Amino acid sequence: MDLPIVVAMTGASGAAYGLRLVEVLLRAGRTVHFTLSPAAVQVLDAETSVRVKLAETEFDPAALLGPEAASELDLSKLKYHQFRNFGAGIASGSFRTAGMAVCPCSMGTLAALAHGHSENLIHRAADVHLKERRKLVLVPRETPLGLVQLRNMVAVTEAGAVVLPAMPGFYNRPRELGDLIDFVVGRVCDQLGVPHALHKRWGESDTD
Repeated sequence: MDLPIVVAMTGASGAAYGLRLVEVLLRAGRTVHFTLSPAAVQVLDAETSVRVKLAETEFDPAALLGPEAASELDLSKLKYHQFRNFGAGIASGSFRTAGMAVCPCSMGTLAALAHGHSENLIHRAADVHLKERRKLVLVPRETPLGLVQLRNMVAVTEAGAVVLPAMPGFYNRPRELGDLIDFVVGRVCDQLGVPHALHKRWGESDTD
């Protein structure tokens, strides 16, 4: 049986990346343990039509993914954890996972991880993946990058994380916004070992 994957969304622009990642993982049949920060809720409200609440008992998976996608997915595989709930399994190294993605990853979250601050469940779960030597993928979306942020990226890379900036490629000739989103999400899935056909790879022909 495939181990679950942890997905966290924080307060960087690029909420669509996180939503699509959750959807793609569920479509692949993976169990997803999901959490998001209050800033991520604000970004979702600003960038999408998604409206969610942080209280565990009020979380609605269908509201997160939209009615169309929700009708096609097994939402029982989406396990939500409130960002302050340190009692969640993902806060412990004894809870086995196949990896974690913070998508998108804010500069504040990056800084916390670079310096070992566990102020909420997102920080703690990511720190667990570092200490357990599991795959941790951070998807920052910020430009330009200052020296402090660059140094923080070096620090988390040295600690074992993969810094995967939300920089879509154009060699597959994207025709719509969704193609650009899928390029980044596909690269995250590659790092997590999840097969996908979200975009054409470099060197592939149209018949491959």
